[in-house]
Amino acid sequence: MKRLLILGGTGDAVRLANLAIDLPGLVAITSLAGRTSAPKSLVGDVRSGGFGGEAGLVKYLQTEQIDLLIDATHPFAAQMSRTAATAATTVGIPRLMLLRPGWTRSPEDKWIEVESVEAAVQVIPASAQRIFITIGRQQLAPFATLTDKWCLMRSIDPPDPRISLPPGKLLLDRGPFHLEGERELLREYQIQAIVSKNSGGDATYAKIIAARELGLPVIMVRRPMVPDGEIVTDVAGAVEWLIDRLSIRFG
Repeated sequence: MKRLLILGGTGDAVRLANLAIDLPGLVAITSLAGRTSAPKSLVGDVRSGGFGGEAGLVKYLQTEQIDLLIDATHPFAAQMSRTAATAATTVGIPRLMLLRPGWTRSPEDKWIEVESVEAAVQVIPASAQRIFITIGRQQLAPFATLTDKWCLMRSIDPPDPRISLPPGKLLLDRGPFHLEGERELLREYQIQAIVSKNSGGDATYAKIIAARELGLPVIMVRRPMVPDGEIVTDVAGAVEWLIDRLSIRFG
């Protein structure tokens, strides 16, 4: 039996784990950072919590005798992806990134593209007084300076209570979100601008379509660079990679 570690945190990681468990000759372990509640649909062996940096991940890979590593973390989990790349090289095991494509700007979109969440705070139009912030709970602190605006902040789990938040409302919800609901949300709260990360995928894309239809600006945080290595853009590609690796090992 060969042992696979999936670094999770996305819906694709859940789907991959649910398929990998049925591959003969393979034991799949999914690791979650523990920053959001675990998906109920996740099957197989699951661990939660960090590894303690590169050295901790190297130790885990060696102790658990991991043979294959798939990084299916969020596209913005840049530090974890760098750690995974270095650790896999150190241990000498194959590594794959499962990275869904980012969203592409259409001519009708009013995107203001920035390199970081901190930069997003600085470019919110002065005329936009009601902001929809959809970047998760980990990076809300920079928006605390927006004391003259009202912010609707959506995340799966509540932020750390020690973090200062801007005036507004916290909305706890998990995608996928649908276009009709996103249109209604933007209208109900009279949203005038959206802050989003370019996460890609279908689960949260409806807000981008709704913003396009309503002519709202979207402050879009670009994705960070990813480490060199093999990349697939969908779960099917990751399963094919696993099958190829298992075939190579078993001849």
